[in-house]
Amino acid sequence: MKNAYIIDACRTPRGIGKVGKGALAHLHPQHLAATVLKAIAERNGLDTATVDDIIWGTSSQRGAQSCDLGRMAALDAGYDIKASGVTLDRFCGSGITTVNLAAAQIMSGMEDCVIAGGTEMMSYTAATADLTAPPMLDAGNKSLREKHPQSQQGVCADAIATLEGIDRDAVDALAFVSQQRATKAISEGRFNRSLVPVYNKDGTLALDHDEFPRPQTTLENLNGLKTVFDMWAEMKVDDSGRTYGDLITSKYPQLKGVINHVHHAGNSSGVVDGAAALFLTSESYAKAKGMKPRGRIVATANVGDCPTLMLNAPVPAAKKVLAKAGLTIADIDVWEINEAFAVVAEKFIRDLQLDRSKVNINGGAMALGHPIGATGSILIGMALDELERSGGRFGLVTMCAAGGMAPAIIIERVSSF
Repeated sequence: MKNAYIIDACRTPRGIGKVGKGALAHLHPQHLAATVLKAIAERNGLDTATVDDIIWGTSSQRGAQSCDLGRMAALDAGYDIKASGVTLDRFCGSGITTVNLAAAQIMSGMEDCVIAGGTEMMSYTAATADLTAPPMLDAGNKSLREKHPQSQQGVCADAIATLEGIDRDAVDALAFVSQQRATKAISEGRFNRSLVPVYNKDGTLALDHDEFPRPQTTLENLNGLKTVFDMWAEMKVDDSGRTYGDLITSKYPQLKGVINHVHHAGNSSGVVDGAAALFLTSESYAKAKGMKPRGRIVATANVGDCPTLMLNAPVPAAKKVLAKAGLTIADIDVWEINEAFAVVAEKFIRDLQLDRSKVNINGGAMALGHPIGATGSILIGMALDELERSGGRFGLVTMCAAGGMAPAIIIERVSSF
């Protein structure tokens, strides 16, 4: 099997995902994706006619985010028409999955040059949401709902916290650490290599820094925030009168009336807009073009878990990808687990008995935000940057995805073939 190498990785800043408030919210989603695709081409002297495929992740594929964003963004970025593109949806896991599939294409020998990435403009998807549509992940399919009731993600997070005995103090403490680490990373310029500014169509600057972090955050601030998913737990989801809370307790009756609601805006992932891209090639392609690798794909994996709890697949995904790579927990220098909700990362750390200093070293989505289809690609780039900064060798990236799934990937820092 051939090796798949990471030649480059870049991302946009993450803008606040609210129309009228976020610096990127007025732009078209294709423009954000085109920004990182153009940067990949320009930074690497890439002949875009040699790009075999562009594999893109976007979770909410409707309206401006529909119509194969990967292909359309490449055309908008000025890529040669020979550069094909496809867009996929694995919910929050989309941005890891695009890289995994790109690597598989190269490692199998089917392709030599593939760009992977993702985009999500949560300002757009929130503003255009159809409030009359079924609110469930099962899209109103009552048959599926009876087999696998799927609740609202934040209610799931609180349910897991209750089952695991993870209290409000623990999740708030992790959120505070995330803000502190992000603040330090930004002040030390740790994101500078990957960060590319976004410009408006008229050439003026739209955004050149992450807009969401709140460096002024204190534990006292976090402790004072009101939980929000207790309200969601009481919200009706269908004409039967069932609530989001009922959907969970139908599978986990021991939680009925006892769910401890611990999550709020400060210890949940931020709503933001953003895009990211990674440039992957075979060894023969890179050598022929005089390109040097930054990383190597070691192993990838996918795992499904309980759809009703939804957020618990990262731990088995990490174990599976470690086994595939022939590595142990001790071999991993950098861990990136998406902070969809604080309990996801806290449970991950506890279950795997990780050294906390190696997990989300530069902050996570609670501080920086979570542009759903792009986050996985962002995290892989962050892991690579951190391995280079710290001199580490292996990084593992995983994240929960709706439907009870988790993709995972292990990368290795390299500087030569």
